Amino acid sequence: MLPWFEDAKLGIFIHYGIYAVDGVSESWSFHNGVISYEDYMKQLDGFTASRFDADQWAELIEKSGAKYAVLTTKHHDGVALFDTQYSDLSVVKRTPAQRDIVKEYAEAIKKRGIRLGLYYSLIDWSHPDYPSVYPGGVVPEDLSQVNRFSEPLDGNQDEAKWQKFLQFNRHQLSELLTKYGKVDLLWFDGDWERSAEQWGLPEFKEYLLSFNPDLIINSRLAGYGDYKTPEQGLPITRPEGPWEFCTTINTSWGYQHKDHKYKSLKQIIRMFCDCISMDGNMLLNIGPREDGTIDPRQADILLGLGDWIRTHKEAVYGTVEGIMTRYWLGGSTLTKDRKTLYLFVYDDPKESVCLKGLCNSIQKVTVLHSGKELKHEIHGGVPWFNIPGTTWIYLTPEDCHEHVTVLKLEFAEPVEMYGGSGAVVTHN
Repeated sequence: MLPWFEDAKLGIFIHYGIYAVDGVSESWSFHNGVISYEDYMKQLDGFTASRFDADQWAELIEKSGAKYAVLTTKHHDGVALFDTQYSDLSVVKRTPAQRDIVKEYAEAIKKRGIRLGLYYSLIDWSHPDYPSVYPGGVVPEDLSQVNRFSEPLDGNQDEAKWQKFLQFNRHQLSELLTKYGKVDLLWFDGDWERSAEQWGLPEFKEYLLSFNPDLIINSRLAGYGDYKTPEQGLPITRPEGPWEFCTTINTSWGYQHKDHKYKSLKQIIRMFCDCISMDGNMLLNIGPREDGTIDPRQADILLGLGDWIRTHKEAVYGTVEGIMTRYWLGGSTLTKDRKTLYLFVYDDPKESVCLKGLCNSIQKVTVLHSGKELKHEIHGGVPWFNIPGTTWIYLTPEDCHEHVTVLKLEFAEPVEMYGGSGAVVTHN
């Protein structure tokens, strides 16, 4: 795993496609019978990207504080956002847009030093050679009566077709990995419809790495990914190894004009703090309108998050997992030398906040956004048994940030926490 990914903390996910025309769920709307396949594909005629400005996207992503971005180059519907020679089903050939969205996006974010990530669906519900899990092995015209879980995943499989489809995937991925400069991250989806053996792993991954040995691949590669990708449900405990939490700003991935159920900026910041407290990243999704513009509500969230991050950047970048919540009832991060502890205060206190199990003497406590030094005192403790007391830091509502407050605790030595029976915990 490359250090850049674990140090990135924030990425921006972009679900952009023809599904924004009618504001329906990307691919799943026809898959689940909400709309017919034919009506879904009619959206090709309405996809204009008439106001798409990749530089504006890149500027917004940069201001959000994100270090990488991931764009959907092709969802399960098979519609490519890039100029592919291996399919006629692309926004370049089949929509009024007639633009290589991926090319413009890649150029814009690279100019701003943002790492390039590309989403690619391994499955393609429009491809004639894709051996579908649907009855008969062919995607029917009307999917409303079909339950994809009703058939075995390897049922009705035509091996010759399957091999042709695997080659199709390789060809398109070759285009993505060679036409747009260095790709830092591939974000796969759809691996669940086949086994690792059927996907041709591990040889398939070796093929991908032949284009860039430093390429990072998410977990949705049938067990051969480089990091875990929990979706929508924020982890309760830290996932093992590198990880990233992907989530939406409202409830939809692609743009849906009727979806007004937005998370507040405070909620987004708190979720972000929870992620970095467990040494993970947050991949926060935006769904542009069909014309390429970003809903102001989504843009405002990204700008507000970026403002908070810039104010508290030393508690974000270059930090590692903080202390356990049994010591501090909130999020936290540590500098890599463990001599500075940052505590995230999610709610305004009445008079003070409580830190338990700290074995070190605190040199200084400050409110990060204002620089104000705070008083603290220790009550209790049994020093002859090496049992630390409870640290009370006096923080008032007037001292707090409007969203999430960060307290900076400085120490002469690396932080040590009490582990019971006189033991200390030097790491989580």
